[in-house]
Amino acid sequence: MPKFVIEREIPGAGKLTPEQLQGISQKSCGVLREMGPQIQWVESFVTDDKIYCVYIAPDETAVRKHAEMGGFPANRISQVRTMIGPTTAE
Repeated sequence: MPKFVIEREIPGAGKLTPEQLQGISQKSCGVLREMGPQIQWVESFVTDDKIYCVYIAPDETAVRKHAEMGGFPANRISQVRTMIGPTTAE
């Protein structure tokens, strides 16, 4: 199944409290339960003004539907084509 990176522009994201981040996470998980197992949240990275999320989904449409249902921005959605890391250099 394809993997996607979602860029969410959220001004001040890096200053969100643990409670606020928990609330966002709970909302996301609730929407995922409604949508079924075909879409999965892998992990997210919070920076100063953006959150980058990694999802496994059948297509970009499913990722957009999750964002709409959750009320989350999805400013850019990119499908991962391959992965590299330190072991790629060996």
